[in-house]
Amino acid sequence: MALENFEGIYLDLSKQSGKCRFAETGLGWKPQGGGDTFTLDKSQLNQAIWSRASRGYEVKVLTREGQVYQLDGFQADDFDRLSKTFKSWYTLNLENKEHAIRGWNWGKADFAKAELVFNVQSRPAFELPYAEISNANLAGKNELAVEFSLPGDGDETGTNGHLGGARGHGKKAGGARDQLVEMRFYIPGTTTTKVKKGSDDEGSEDEGDAEEDRNAAERFYDELMAKADIGEVAGDSIIKFDDILHLTPRGRFEVDLYESFFRLRGKTYDYKVQYEQIKKFMILPKPDDVHHLITIGIDPPLRQGQTRYPFLVMQFKRDEADDYTLNMTEDTIKEKYNGKLQLEYNGQPIYNVMGNIFRGLTGKKIVQPSREFTSYHSQSGVKCSIKANEGFIFCLDRSFMFVPKPATYIAFDNIQTITMSRVGGAVSASRTFDLLITMKNGAQEHQFSNINREEQNALESFFRAKNLKTKNEMTDDSGALLAAAIQAGDLDSSDDEAGAARGSADEDSEEADEDFQGDSESDVAEEYDSAHESSDGDSDADMEDGDGDADDDDGGDDDTELAERPKKKSKTSK
Repeated sequence: MALENFEGIYLDLSKQSGKCRFAETGLGWKPQGGGDTFTLDKSQLNQAIWSRASRGYEVKVLTREGQVYQLDGFQADDFDRLSKTFKSWYTLNLENKEHAIRGWNWGKADFAKAELVFNVQSRPAFELPYAEISNANLAGKNELAVEFSLPGDGDETGTNGHLGGARGHGKKAGGARDQLVEMRFYIPGTTTTKVKKGSDDEGSEDEGDAEEDRNAAERFYDELMAKADIGEVAGDSIIKFDDILHLTPRGRFEVDLYESFFRLRGKTYDYKVQYEQIKKFMILPKPDDVHHLITIGIDPPLRQGQTRYPFLVMQFKRDEADDYTLNMTEDTIKEKYNGKLQLEYNGQPIYNVMGNIFRGLTGKKIVQPSREFTSYHSQSGVKCSIKANEGFIFCLDRSFMFVPKPATYIAFDNIQTITMSRVGGAVSASRTFDLLITMKNGAQEHQFSNINREEQNALESFFRAKNLKTKNEMTDDSGALLAAAIQAGDLDSSDDEAGAARGSADEDSEEADEDFQGDSESDVAEEYDSAHESSDGDSDADMEDGDGDADDDDGGDDDTELAERPKKKSKTSK
């Protein structure tokens, strides 16, 4: 059998070079030092392209099924040999394409059968295989964000198994040190598309094609979604959950579960997440006795523009249940999933069904709040806030989890100290306290504020049980609290009034109390505060209403006193 052998060839950005062999029946590649052998039958070949590449010259092979394979490392003199080989054995012309090297970032995008080609002056600047695209989103009116699949392991390359690089979804990137994760296209203007016209309401048959103006970016997005395999598996989902409320990122999404990934479909964004990206899976009962939260940690995180979401937070009603049937057979469940899934889920809460199915598909352990912690109100979470964001902190067996936004995960192994402190004036300090978690190796500190003072004992007991180093800077010095209260104005009064009140506190009659309330400074303080806090002019209207009421009322000590004040001001003005 006639053969053509080439040494030092790389397949799909593989880390190791290998030996490439062409024969009449097809082609093959085997890495040096042993490993999986890649073969491609003659009947699968559809197109071959010769061009410059990173390690010399490259032969790109496109199959009839839309797969793309790259053989890199050829020399310039190998073109004639390869051209004769492809023409005589495979009846294919080895096309010689020169890439655009002007460095322009504007051009024309063409949708080929297997890849998106970006041309500059009719020359390809770069090509994007559809199978390497994991997601696409409209990031603006004229902007499209294209995300690329990432390998789960840096050792994964296109040579692993028989999937090849193009259908391996990110396995080609495993051979590269730097990885492209996102690319954005700016597509201005509108395009005109033809729409078929039917009969109108009056019954007249006006057949033909009508022209419709449409945003160019939206049309580009629809065509890319149709060409790429992002939408090819829409009917192969194992189960579908409709209209699931997400607190992070905010919105309602349809959740479709597949064998190796799940998808979130919303009105604006559409995400595709591989199960390999899931690092943590938690079911947290919300302290309102109404909802449950499913929190999924993802690495690399989801992105909406410049915002990253390392955690998904879904909210379910605790009593909301439904019936679900998986789109698979019982034999598949027994053989492939070892009985971890059920064919039917009837009458179970939705959050419980989703958690069990995720656990069966991903093999991830479901993390729940620690049994060693119970709050003052017999809940698993404690209400607090990070800066201006209110949420709940949950005590897990090995970590803390704050949800919903910003979702914050803190492992016990990375904590250096936990400081409990009282912040603010006497009133707020007596009711709430703060937790400052200092991390090891100078990492970012985490401060949780406005925790109810009733939760202090429960938290301290949990910290001791987990051997977490704790500092308590809160003191019960009543003198200090009294001084802070006086300074805050809670007990603001003159020395004489305070002395008189202490001397006759037990002897005051009911009439004296009423006189004291009417003559106190509280009325003046209310008028001052209302004028001070309002900044939009409402205070003027309130004061006018108050003056009107004072003029209309007849009699009364308070009304008389209010009516006398403007007279004093008028005398001063004179």
